[in-house]
Amino acid sequence: MAYDAGMMAAAIAEIRTAAEGARIERITQPEKDEIVLQMRSFDGGRRLLINAGTNNPRMGFSTRQKENPASPPMFCMLLRKHLSGAHLLSLEQIGFERVARLTFQARDEMGFLVRRHLIAEIMGKYSNLIFTDDKDKILAVLRPVDFTTSSRRQVLPGMTYELPPVQAEKVNPLTLSRETFDDLWLQAPADRTAHKWLLSSIAGISAAVSREMVTRAAGNMDATIRECTADGLWEQIQALVGMVHTGSFDCALYLEGDKPIEYAFMPLTQYGNALREVKAPAGEVLDLFFVGRDHDQKVKQRAGDVLRILTAAESRIHRKLDLQRGELAACEQSAEYKKMGDLITANLYLLERGMRTATLTDYEDYHEEDGTFGECTVQLDERLTPAANAQRYFKKYAKSKTAKIELTRQIELGEQELTYIYSVFDALTHAETDADLAEIREELYRSGYASRMKQYTGRKPSAPKIARFITDGGFTVLCGKNNVQNEYITHRLADRNDYWFHAKGVPGSHVVLVCNGEEPGDIDFTRAAEIAAHFSKAAGGQNVPVDYTKVRNVKKPAGGKPGLVIYHTNWTAYVTPDAEEIRRMREK
Repeated sequence: MAYDAGMMAAAIAEIRTAAEGARIERITQPEKDEIVLQMRSFDGGRRLLINAGTNNPRMGFSTRQKENPASPPMFCMLLRKHLSGAHLLSLEQIGFERVARLTFQARDEMGFLVRRHLIAEIMGKYSNLIFTDDKDKILAVLRPVDFTTSSRRQVLPGMTYELPPVQAEKVNPLTLSRETFDDLWLQAPADRTAHKWLLSSIAGISAAVSREMVTRAAGNMDATIRECTADGLWEQIQALVGMVHTGSFDCALYLEGDKPIEYAFMPLTQYGNALREVKAPAGEVLDLFFVGRDHDQKVKQRAGDVLRILTAAESRIHRKLDLQRGELAACEQSAEYKKMGDLITANLYLLERGMRTATLTDYEDYHEEDGTFGECTVQLDERLTPAANAQRYFKKYAKSKTAKIELTRQIELGEQELTYIYSVFDALTHAETDADLAEIREELYRSGYASRMKQYTGRKPSAPKIARFITDGGFTVLCGKNNVQNEYITHRLADRNDYWFHAKGVPGSHVVLVCNGEEPGDIDFTRAAEIAAHFSKAAGGQNVPVDYTKVRNVKKPAGGKPGLVIYHTNWTAYVTPDAEEIRRMREK
């Protein structure tokens, strides 16, 4: 789903209602292409997030707290200089484009009241943030655009701001007349899919919204122009215009299980019951949709070296295991080698040097029905004596027997190493801050996997920052997000009488329910089990099995990889984690 002009209008309506007149308390830039304005009004504090990145650009309120860099970027410092303590006077959408102008009342270096504009262009890979004065002179730009980047429009400090070029082939629905619409309708090919025609003719709407408009007008989102009516589509366009003019949007998120699939500023009936609908304000919908995507993008950008190391290690272990399993299958012939050696030894008097094969009586193959023995053909080395051939088979038998034992051990070690690699992969999915990624790097460095990390040296270990949750019964739950944190909470923080949880049979976090000498209630056990299921490879599943036991029953095997534990006495709970409920329980 693209962040279209309708979604921007919904976000602006929410911001205008809650934060117009609000005072800017703090400005941060957690990512190179993302600005967060911490604002406070009579309704309380709000965070306005403006992301001008190429992958997930958007603007809206956000409740997600992100780690900020130690040194703020220059763009952030300039905004702090001009907008700290400023008030948001107004917020407008320019036309029906994905461009918003935020007007602030601030004070200049002499203390005089001035107006400043922050212009957010949320246009996919062309997204940008431009800061101007009251005469639209550009003071700063997040992503400068010069002649080498674009010959149509340059965006540089000192220049006068100009709007992005409009799409000449599309019309603005807010100013569209019925006569113009009818002319466009008559020119449309009758066999063309209606929602594709809408998408190419009407500005500011996404593919999902165009499909929804056709679905409501014709009852089928794949209807052609011939199967629709001009009155039906015009009615849907007017409904869109009415939402924009009144600011009455009905934003919704659509999920498949717990995975966000689509969002829009209006309910989408095109999916029927295939997706689960969650209605919420625009900012919350955007938060729920993009939180996972932002995390995946961050991990891909900041932990690319770790992913390469883990992927290479996984491939190497798989290749090694395949070879070892093939050799182990060949070792199953060890009993056959012994039999051949015994047969040759028992029939030495019948054999001579130079024979290539010999058919000998197999005394182990007795036929009761006729009282006879079967025969077996033995392959011989013509260069060796019969006795030497027997010794050759006995040596193969001894070698295969030893190799079988050693290969079994090596395969077990390889499978344990692969389990460890999967646990680190899972830890990457739960890493939230740079500190979490640093702990994973340190773990790999000390485990011998980080030789390919350029210029990396081990750092002095410090106490990890553990995720903490509070259950409905008031009990604290500790959750490790990587193997370093798992070991820390299980073997250092937890009391031996606390309860330990882990998703059964899959990589996941160690979770400890802190008892403090009290016995938790059923709801507390359930919440702790849900946290363990959520922070595991089984996240998003239903009826996830979670083992739990007293911490005193959890042991680390000698020489085991970080995070590896064993336990024998346990119970198993089956839970279906709710991501929103778990976020609610987390300590801020």
